[in-house]
Amino acid sequence: MSVVGIIAEYNPFHSGHEFLLNQARLVAGKDPIIVLMSGNYVQRGEIAIMDKWSRAKAALKSGADLVLEVPFSTTVEPADLFAWGNIEALKKLGAETLVFGVEDANLNFAYLGKKIAEIPPNHMDFRDYSQTYSTQYNQMVANEVGYEVNQPNAILGLAYAVANHNLGSPLSLHPINRIGAGHDDLLNRNGMVQSASAIRNLLQHGENKAQLKAWLPKEEAAALAKQELYPSWNTLFPFLKYRLESESITDLRQIYQMSEGLEYKMKQEIHQARDFAEFLQHVKSKRYTYSRLRRLSLYALLNVTQEDMLASFNHESLTVLGFSKTGRQYLKDHRKDFAIELVSKVDKRNSKQGSLGLQVRVDRLFEQIMHVDQNFGQRPIEV
Repeated sequence: MSVVGIIAEYNPFHSGHEFLLNQARLVAGKDPIIVLMSGNYVQRGEIAIMDKWSRAKAALKSGADLVLEVPFSTTVEPADLFAWGNIEALKKLGAETLVFGVEDANLNFAYLGKKIAEIPPNHMDFRDYSQTYSTQYNQMVANEVGYEVNQPNAILGLAYAVANHNLGSPLSLHPINRIGAGHDDLLNRNGMVQSASAIRNLLQHGENKAQLKAWLPKEEAAALAKQELYPSWNTLFPFLKYRLESESITDLRQIYQMSEGLEYKMKQEIHQARDFAEFLQHVKSKRYTYSRLRRLSLYALLNVTQEDMLASFNHESLTVLGFSKTGRQYLKDHRKDFAIELVSKVDKRNSKQGSLGLQVRVDRLFEQIMHVDQNFGQRPIEV
């Protein structure tokens, strides 16, 4: 058996993702492709543009066999923790190969991951407050391994490689060259593959949606075209403003990753900011990346505390969003062997436990905004 794992956001699912699934099928053959997908919030600290069930359905229709929701406590984290949580989950699910898209598939990710993992801990003690942690980390990696990696998917691929090495190399790494637009490229209406960020930008700015069908699966393009609201930080900003202005400094200090006096800075700057972009610009310093500040803003908005994250880490589970016939058979044959709990139905008995409890709670805001139930009453999609 050659079970293939993919780690994804599909925000939204587009033709580039279809291409990667097709490449994964060449590796898996008749064996299952397992997709670990972010839920209604994604790694860079943003709300997803489309609900998790719709995105999972698009992936299943395009060749995925089993789509599982990554817990919020793993999804909304820096790349190293995001990679660790996902690689560990794939290991527990019996996956043997990780297929992932990068700008240059010729890089020896396994070798680079091993070299980075072996860097002495004292080389990781970054105290230059004039640069972000990620900038210092990338510079240190370049100095140690003799190769500078600065493209977003390659950086994430390296995080997968380091996590895989540190977990005993349970997965073989199979990078695939991305096609079409780069990760954050602007919209090119003549291109067959657009970046997910370009598609989100088109939708959020109310531009002509007729061309969506050229870049997305037909069913998903139609669903997105009919959607009335495309959530973003512009949608969330009034809620964040209320939270930061109404909470005490003591309570804000309990928020996960709130450190180094950021609670004072955020509370000070939110009052005058006219939108989220302006707020981030005022809070931003050379010490923090925009991604770090977006994640922190999301924790604050959703009132995610250190205690919440610890409880989630101590009891992590994966929600089954959907499966094909092959995926259903794989669950039937191997579920008892998995070293992680899978949840097929959210109910009163499990909705307050660990990572699922946190997931249900943070999804409440998404439900209020989008008017679509995300957990209770939902059953895995079958294709």
